[in-house]
Amino acid sequence: MAGIESESKQGRRVVVIGGGIAGSLAAKLLQFDADVTLIDPKEYFEITWASLRSMVEPSFAERTVINHKNYFKNGRVVTSPAVNITETDVMTAAGDVIGYDFLVIATGHNDLLPKTRQEKLSQYQTEYEKIRSSRSVLIVGGGPSGVELAAEIAVDFPEKKVTLVHKGPRLLEFIGEKAADKAFDWLKSKKVEVILNQSVDLNSASDGNKTYKTSGGETIHADCHFLCVGKPLSSQWLNGTVLKDSLDGKGRVIVDEHLRIKGRENVFAIGDITNIPEMKQGYIAEMHANVAVKNIKIMMSGGEKKKKKLSTYKPGSEMAIVSLGRRDSVAQFPFMTVIGCLPGLIKSKDLFVGKTRKTRGLNPKRVQG
Repeated sequence: MAGIESESKQGRRVVVIGGGIAGSLAAKLLQFDADVTLIDPKEYFEITWASLRSMVEPSFAERTVINHKNYFKNGRVVTSPAVNITETDVMTAAGDVIGYDFLVIATGHNDLLPKTRQEKLSQYQTEYEKIRSSRSVLIVGGGPSGVELAAEIAVDFPEKKVTLVHKGPRLLEFIGEKAADKAFDWLKSKKVEVILNQSVDLNSASDGNKTYKTSGGETIHADCHFLCVGKPLSSQWLNGTVLKDSLDGKGRVIVDEHLRIKGRENVFAIGDITNIPEMKQGYIAEMHANVAVKNIKIMMSGGEKKKKKLSTYKPGSEMAIVSLGRRDSVAQFPFMTVIGCLPGLIKSKDLFVGKTRKTRGLNPKRVQG
């Protein structure tokens, strides 16, 4: 096993597990104040909510798939999954043993992703070719990913027959009914066929036969299909670690108001993996990262002993914006739900890509060289 030793002062070693929205920002913000190691199975960070645009415009991914070393220049990246945690160390699948004084867990959801940036860009090119060469597309799942993908295809390829099948009674079940109804009507106006309360057996189409059967007995012809359903939380592995008692019944990590894991002074959890009752969204994961980073800096400087108060995370009023192609969005604000090009101005053109790049110290517009 390879041990990765800190060259800096004791008490300032921070290990961040997970290089997604929350973990990447935490590592970036701590890199000049601590000795930081970022552990991630892949070499890059991706602005995930922009991924559906990249499927219809592969060049868009040049700005949304970013090598960790581009924004995290003053720390170590270990490209391997974390597999165990003790009171003092993190172990990876590659055999690394990395000591920590502070630990941040930001592993998000389980997803099988390519290891390198170039492999990820090639994947988007392949998906684009699949869509472009098909006359009909089946999308399974009516959450934000399924709705946004259906909208992207309907806008960029209006000649294609798009069918969206969702097992629930309405689309976008994570937001209010009014917003879901508006999205449903918008998709219908773009000639997307939406089938609710049904599932699809993706194995029902044999080789060469592109006809799928639904649980309601309907048949759908599609040249290609995309599965857009929620991924499980990436927390199961914690059951074999010292944090095994920190999970709730749904596999979420139990945190306090400072985002520290239950019963732990120096271990934090941020992002979708936490048990905080709120919408799981990118901007919220970034808020988690900011609070955890502030608290780690206070604790590293001995601020707690000087009675300096730790920063508290308070869930705010919830809002959500689901993009509908390049111009429109449906937006749910605390007191209002709107659809069209006005909320579209907020998100749909650039999908917050420039803003997200900027928070990581990168040029908002330039692609990676």
